[in-house]
Amino acid sequence: MSTLREEIRQGRPFASLEQEAHLSLLRTAAMLDHAMAEALRPHGITPTQYNVLRILRGAGPGGLCRNEVRERMVARVPDATRLLDRMEAAGLIRRERGEEDRRFVTTRISEAGLRLLEELDEPVQALHRAHFGGLDDVELRTLIGLLERIRAAL
Repeated sequence: MSTLREEIRQGRPFASLEQEAHLSLLRTAAMLDHAMAEALRPHGITPTQYNVLRILRGAGPGGLCRNEVRERMVARVPDATRLLDRMEAAGLIRRERGEEDRRFVTTRISEAGLRLLEELDEPVQALHRAHFGGLDDVELRTLIGLLERIRAAL
């Protein structure tokens, strides 16, 4: 196991423990995101699109408006409308304008989107197990709690 300093070939010590923790968290997140992107690539979707599909599956048949989808996303995107446009063009979601208020658009996962998620459920769980399998339940709960505290401070 290498240290962050070795991985990024930094000769000098970090300016602070906080800086090292910050960079270590960013490096780890980037590596996890890259691994997820590689796992999803053969299925023709990105981690962001996967996140949207999971959000919409969880929303059920009622669907969500664009802003609700954007607010629930793990990583914010600058243009949720374009993201949803691409997903609709790919047949993964469908959008419908409201009968009474044509400005209100409801987004729902399509049957193709549901089938894709069902196909991905086990491989993604296996990926998570591979990434976090070296930690026991107590360590995982500790990690989750520490990350929650950091987010709460933001």
